[in-house]
Amino acid sequence: MILASERADTLNRAVSVRGRSLWEDARRRLFRNRAAVTGMVVLGLLVLAAIVGPWLSPFAYDQVDKADVWLPPLAQGHLMGSDALGRDLLTRLLVGLRVSLAIGFVATFVSLVIGVAWGAVAGYVGGKLDEAMMRFVDVLYSLPFIFFVILLMVTFGSNIVLIFVAIGAVEWLTMSRIVRGQTLTLKNKEFVEAARASGLGRGAIIARHIVPNLLGPVVVYVTLTIPAVILAESFLSFLGLGVQPPMASLGALIAGGASDMELAPWLLIFPSLVMVATLMCFNFIGDGLRDAIDPKDR
Repeated sequence: MILASERADTLNRAVSVRGRSLWEDARRRLFRNRAAVTGMVVLGLLVLAAIVGPWLSPFAYDQVDKADVWLPPLAQGHLMGSDALGRDLLTRLLVGLRVSLAIGFVATFVSLVIGVAWGAVAGYVGGKLDEAMMRFVDVLYSLPFIFFVILLMVTFGSNIVLIFVAIGAVEWLTMSRIVRGQTLTLKNKEFVEAARASGLGRGAIIARHIVPNLLGPVVVYVTLTIPAVILAESFLSFLGLGVQPPMASLGALIAGGASDMELAPWLLIFPSLVMVATLMCFNFIGDGLRDAIDPKDR
């Protein structure tokens, strides 16, 4: 009886292991990565603070008070001090984090949609269309990234919506190359051949079979694109071409803190720490996803 029970338990465990999907296996591997889990927890707390924090603060992010100029941290209710106009740094930091995260997510989504569609079509169709589409990508790659974004900002004006579109419209180039390479590998697989033999058109095969099988590397690249977008926006704000006052972003706050560093170093220290923490969280999550999805590690 004991041997039969042990055999049954062993068989159930084997069936359970065999029944796990690749995504379930990747999820388990991801949650065993302590750095990735820590990054997800800290990032979740930062996102929650960015969403809820400004509503709970007793100060408005654009509230000017000449009596509270350059107050140090913990002075007169300002937990992180105040700036040259007497505005509460903590409130502006939370709003700036919200804006930077929004730019990161929205611009990455724009690049994701354009890059995946462009790369999948080019890789699957092939031939002259693939050649023309990828040469267009090469031409855009030859243009300096920051020059292209600055040109858009100067031509159409500086507003937050344009920042979303401008950065996202440039970041899709690398995404399209990654997707094209993966599509070239997948287009001759058996399941694609079977779908082609069953009479499915190119659009249906790309949507139903190619794109779903690209999600692994695409998800990993997305987690690495978001911090790159946040850094790009910060650089634009540092040059004065990004988010305009009185609105704030992490880049705008760091730029303002750098100009007042000698008189009020906290204006530079706190935004820089939040920027570093945010970027490290995304990098830890991206590394964890890469290790979880990489088939060589299974």
